[in-house]
Amino acid sequence: MPAHDLQTSFLALAAILALLPMLAAAFAPEHFRALPQRLPRMLRIAIPALLCVPYALTALAAGRMHPAWLAVYALLPVLIAWMSAQAAEADPEQHGDWRDFLLLAGLGLAVDLRWLEPAWPHGLTAIGKMLLVDAGIYGFLGIRKLRDVGFDLRLRLRDVGHGLREFALYAPLAIPLGLALGFLRFHAVWPTPLHALAAYLFTFFFIAIPEELFFRGWIQNLLERRVGRTPALLLTAVLFGLAHWNKRTVSFNWQYVLLAALAGVFYGRAWRAGRRVGASAITHATVDTVWSLWLR
Repeated sequence: MPAHDLQTSFLALAAILALLPMLAAAFAPEHFRALPQRLPRMLRIAIPALLCVPYALTALAAGRMHPAWLAVYALLPVLIAWMSAQAAEADPEQHGDWRDFLLLAGLGLAVDLRWLEPAWPHGLTAIGKMLLVDAGIYGFLGIRKLRDVGFDLRLRLRDVGHGLREFALYAPLAIPLGLALGFLRFHAVWPTPLHALAAYLFTFFFIAIPEELFFRGWIQNLLERRVGRTPALLLTAVLFGLAHWNKRTVSFNWQYVLLAALAGVFYGRAWRAGRRVGASAITHATVDTVWSLWLR
C-alpha cells in the first residue's frame, strides 16, 4: 500500500475509534452504562487507556510520535475513571462530589486553554477533543453512573420541539443585540440547502453534542443538586459564556461572551425541559448554523 494511502487509512481509523465511544453511549446508553460492571475492577479502571490508540494512529500517520503524549492519552483517561470511581463510592446519593467538579474543571480548561493541542498535527485537534469527551463519558456515565444526564440521541419529537422553541425565543433577542454590537453581520451570499444541511449535521455532532453534554448534562445537572434549578441554569450559562472568551480573538471577546452566556440560558432551558442533551443540542446547533451561514 502506498505511504499516502496508509496515512489516510490510519487517520480514518483514528477518527472512527475516537467517535465510537460517544456514539455507543448516545445510541445504546443502557448497554454502555452496564458494560463496565461486567469487568473486574482493575480492568474497569484501566481499559480507557485504549483511548491512546487514536493518538498513536494519528501520530504514526503524521510521522510525529511523542512517547510523552502517548503516555498522557493512556494515563489521563485512567485517572478520570479512577477519580469517578472514588466519587461514586464517596457520594452514592450523587449530590456532587469535589472530584466531580475537579474533573469538570480540568476537562474544561484543557479544551479552553488548548493544553493538549500541541500533541496533534494541524487540522486534527478535533480528534484530541473527542478523546477527552470519550474519557469523560466513560468516567461520568460508565463508572460514576451519573443520573439525569439525558445523553440519549434517539431523538423524540418533543426533543425537537423543546430545542426549536428555545431557538425561537433566543433569536429575537440575540440577533438585534448582535447586530447592534457589530458582532453579527448579514451575509451577502447565502448557502445552498445541501450546504446548510451538511453544516447543521456537522455542528450538531461535533460541536453541539460534546458541549451540551459537558455544560448541561454534567455541570448544570450537578449544580442543580447543590444550588437549585434557577441558580444552576444561570451559573452554567455564565460559565458557558466565559468559555468563549478567547474565541475568534487573542484578547477577551466580551461580545462573544455576552451572546454565548445569553444562549446558554436557552440551551439550559431546552435541556431542563426534558433533561435531554439532544434537545439542547438542537437549540445549540440551530443557533450556530444560522450564525455561521447567515450572520457571521
